[in-house]
Amino acid sequence: MTVTHEGIRGVLARYLDALPHRAPDVARLTHSLGPGQNISCRKTLPLHVTCSAAAIDRTGRVLMIRHRRLDRWVLPGGHISPSDRSLYDTALRKLEEETGISWHQVVSLAMTDVMPVDIDVHQAPAHPARDAPEHWHADFRFAIRVRGTPDITLRPEEATAYVWREPVELPAMRLAAGIAAL
Repeated sequence: MTVTHEGIRGVLARYLDALPHRAPDVARLTHSLGPGQNISCRKTLPLHVTCSAAAIDRTGRVLMIRHRRLDRWVLPGGHISPSDRSLYDTALRKLEEETGISWHQVVSLAMTDVMPVDIDVHQAPAHPARDAPEHWHADFRFAIRVRGTPDITLRPEEATAYVWREPVELPAMRLAAGIAAL
């Protein structure tokens, strides 16, 4: 089973019910959910959905990775796979693929599996190796608490380094506020 438009609409609706003031921030995503679009597919342009994991350790710090191609600090995350059952599943899968943190090391945070702490709509640069022009990502960011201090195993083709940061040190203020509210 794959992530459907109905699934994306449902998560977006719960997010906007809880945070109606964020509607302008996700307007591009809302407009892209029209008929005939499959925004769960990475080939859909000009916008498609991605998911990220804001992995939180026992001290409240958030895991960031240094993305190899973009050369900047980001949350572990990425594109939806046809085998993903939900947006939250995508975030968990990408967390494990990029950092080695398994879903077995995750402690559920109330409601985070049904509603992200942030949805960030941003431009993604062109990726010539994949024949992808500049486009938009609607990144659903889920807070995921991890047990203990997990060992991190980076995929060298994806990331060059990692760091645990305090929420106030995160590059996105909305994300920092969402995590601080937990």
